[in-house]
Amino acid sequence: MKIRGLPGVVPIEADRARAYDRIFWLAYLSNGVTTLANAMLVRYSDFVVQLGGEERQLGLIVGCGMAGSVAVRMIQGESIDRWGAGRVWRLSILLYCVSLIAHLFLRSAYSPSIFLTRTLMQASLAGMFGSSITFVSLRVPPQRLAEIVGALGTSGFLGILVGPLISDALSLGRRGVAVGSHSPAAWTSAELMFVVAAAFAVVASATAWMATSGEAPPRPRRRPHFLQVTRRYFPLALAAASAAMGAGFSIPMTFLRPFSAEHGLGGVGLFFAIYAAIAFVARILSRSLFERHGNRPWILVGLGLLTASYLAYLPVVDTWQLAFPAALAGTAHALLFPSIMAAGTSAFPRRYLGVATSFVLAMFDLGTLLSSPLVGALLHTAKAVGWPAYEVAFGAAAATLGVTAVFVARATRQPRP
Repeated sequence: MKIRGLPGVVPIEADRARAYDRIFWLAYLSNGVTTLANAMLVRYSDFVVQLGGEERQLGLIVGCGMAGSVAVRMIQGESIDRWGAGRVWRLSILLYCVSLIAHLFLRSAYSPSIFLTRTLMQASLAGMFGSSITFVSLRVPPQRLAEIVGALGTSGFLGILVGPLISDALSLGRRGVAVGSHSPAAWTSAELMFVVAAAFAVVASATAWMATSGEAPPRPRRRPHFLQVTRRYFPLALAAASAAMGAGFSIPMTFLRPFSAEHGLGGVGLFFAIYAAIAFVARILSRSLFERHGNRPWILVGLGLLTASYLAYLPVVDTWQLAFPAALAGTAHALLFPSIMAAGTSAFPRRYLGVATSFVLAMFDLGTLLSSPLVGALLHTAKAVGWPAYEVAFGAAAATLGVTAVFVARATRQPRP
């Protein structure tokens, strides 16, 4: 049953079985395969090095890409509310496939084309995740939003578990392959990574189409601009928490591979396998905690665990020791994303759920945008003056996250009666 004006909505009294129906599981599969494809790009740093870049350039490329993601959020929320989450979702996956294949034609880490390609990739990812979250959120009452977002997110942890392992396997299987030809036989492991990721994205596109094919179009109505809505309902503390979450989650995706190479560790698959497995279990065990105890406690616990995860990198000298920061970060991810998403979107009226979801995710992307170039520049500077580069960078990340956690705790503290 659908309610006109809210795509895919079921009545508020719908039971749990209706929430987890065929449409949800198709969306679940699409989200998981999309995350798998994105998690395969954990070796993106290898691709940048292959094209002649280094850590500072890697940070600039990733940061520029996130600028595109933040920019698209400003139109994405309005587009979802105006045209429907399903249409935006399907278009975004198509653009994501195009961006992955476009990487095969890049020949320099310093050309404008790599920045444009990365920007298209991140903008399309922003569209996919924002619209998929909005799509499933509109199918449940507000008090169950954290639960349904958390349930959808477990598919992402499965993708994070498998994607880096596939990427590592491609690297082992393609060593010594020459660079410079577009023929499949001459693809390097970094180039093959994009091809396989694009194939998974095609699967995600098919399942997203099946999930959203019956979507009812939103009711036409006059809507205020994204900036007008966000300015009116802007939740400062939750915006800071979302930006910290984005920075905390993205740094390992970008810099763990070069950290591992510099310290003589093995592949990064072990880290992400433990990260995803712990996060999956923690998300399942915590799914009822948000409705029972509220979102604030889990935001603070999650920020504390994310801070501790960066301190846990400092003593790492063997590959197995990556299990400690992986477990801490995975638990933080399980708690932070649904609690911040639910708390942030609840600050907006439900009729603006597309804008609210895009706003919270824009703050998440802003954290990545700011952190990646800063970490890259910090690593470059530390190496230039002879400091232990990654110890300095991860220590600075821990300090920044810790300060943010204190700010959020004070800003959201309830006054005593």
